[in-house]
Amino acid sequence: MLQALMSAMGLKKNYASYDDGDGGLTRRQFARRTCDQCIGFVDGKAHPILDWSQGGAKIFADPRPVALGQGMDIEMKFHLRDGLVHVRHRAHVVRKWAEGFSVQFEPLTADIRKNFQSVIDDFNAREFAGSQV
Repeated sequence: MLQALMSAMGLKKNYASYDDGDGGLTRRQFARRTCDQCIGFVDGKAHPILDWSQGGAKIFADPRPVALGQGMDIEMKFHLRDGLVHVRHRAHVVRKWAEGFSVQFEPLTADIRKNFQSVIDDFNAREFAGSQV
């Protein structure tokens, strides 16, 4: 009943369902990507990005210095076939666990959306080229 009320009031986001990798479905706005070669920089320190999407990222780092809700600038560097793509954006911490934390990006600009799409397109092109061998 509460969900129906929230939907009627327009408070519920429209999420697509994606395979979560364990045979189940997850309700996320964007599919998680674990396949891209990516490193993240938070406060000038490099950290591995475990997975990312156009909505946020999961970062392998010491979670003690960050607080839930804390805003931060994140730079992600992706290694593509033709070079590097740098994405700098603002995010806030939404989850913490023993080995890291997750951030949600603020609304994306058109340039950042374009950069993320070029990373996805590069991966798809590499996958297709590999399937043709």
